[in-house]
Amino acid sequence: MSQHTDQQDDLQYNDSQHEYQLATLAIRTGHDRTHEGEHSEPIFLTSSFVYENAAEAAAKFSGAAPGNIYSRFTNPTVAMFEKRLAALDGAERAVATSSGMAAIISIVLAFLKTGDHVVCSRAMFGSSVSLFDKYVRKFGVDIDFVDLEDLNAWQQAIQPGRTKLLFLESPSNPLSEIADIRALAELAHQHDALLAVDNSFCTPILQRPIALGADLAIYSATKYIDGQGRALGGAVVGSHQLLEEVFGVVRTLGPSMSPFNAWIFLKGLETLKLRMYAHCDNAQKLAEWLDQHPNVNKVFYAGLPAHKGHELAKSQQAGFGGIVTFEVKGERDGAWKVIDSTRFISITGNLGDVKSTITHPATTTHGKLSPEAKAAAGISEGLIRVSVGLEDIDDIIADLKRGLDQI
Repeated sequence: MSQHTDQQDDLQYNDSQHEYQLATLAIRTGHDRTHEGEHSEPIFLTSSFVYENAAEAAAKFSGAAPGNIYSRFTNPTVAMFEKRLAALDGAERAVATSSGMAAIISIVLAFLKTGDHVVCSRAMFGSSVSLFDKYVRKFGVDIDFVDLEDLNAWQQAIQPGRTKLLFLESPSNPLSEIADIRALAELAHQHDALLAVDNSFCTPILQRPIALGADLAIYSATKYIDGQGRALGGAVVGSHQLLEEVFGVVRTLGPSMSPFNAWIFLKGLETLKLRMYAHCDNAQKLAEWLDQHPNVNKVFYAGLPAHKGHELAKSQQAGFGGIVTFEVKGERDGAWKVIDSTRFISITGNLGDVKSTITHPATTTHGKLSPEAKAAAGISEGLIRVSVGLEDIDDIIADLKRGLDQI
């Protein structure tokens, strides 16, 4: 029997895997083939698992023996996704959750307590801001929001002995501001705090926060990891030690990923590298075209040399991503004219889809923020966010040109 035939399983995450490239890891990691010899990853649609005898059940429930217990926290399909995502990030472990927001609240519950202090970027998804500002505060955790790109502001906000977490998105939603992840990791660790980076915009294909010094990488798998807008999911990635705390939250409270959704995300990971670079190519062309349009005041895309985070993004990302945000003349009326004049670009708040999407952040994704919070985050009434899909770029441009020309 040949060596190839003897190898029944796909790659398992260990040190030897570092010889493989991202595209290979995204396709081959994490699949323990069953006795059926299946080629594609199976979906284990079961809530519980059966044991040979009471002793085996007792050993697995106690942790004395490895194995599946209950799909709220141990499921083979979900485990495949976790292993594959961890491998892509070059991390020891991943814990899957029911959504990206579930991933964030899981780290809050795992690592914070009453009396602790958190420093957050002001430039974040509206729901992330609301989670910290409205809900986390209720449990006696103090929150300070600072400008993402102002390292001195982060330094000044830290309260020695109390600050336990620095939390940010980079690139930010929706203005594509860029954080110096290496510098912020060093700052956090000087004060015995954790740095968590929401990496949903880049995915591990374009940016690996753990390699840049972050302790935790957060994902909304709903976005690019799925890539086709089919399922909700999230994940936290990091070391075994830190992720054991996150796992405890998921096991106890149950913000769990469904096995079916995990299978969808596994399939999404297989094409992630191809899609991310295609998104980047289309987004770059769209940003350059918008930058020349007379009815566009400003384009927010790190791929443009004029973007203040351009050089930093080049140093820590493998591409500039697929999100292009721009401000048009005419404030809300102008923005809504552009949005309503589109014919195939989907008007929806989701992003990371092969289908281009468009939204007005001030009244959708950031609509729950106060006027003061919107102003501080740069969310103007004329702002439009486009998640640039994989349609022909000439068609995408034409669909936006129709409304832009009418302002």
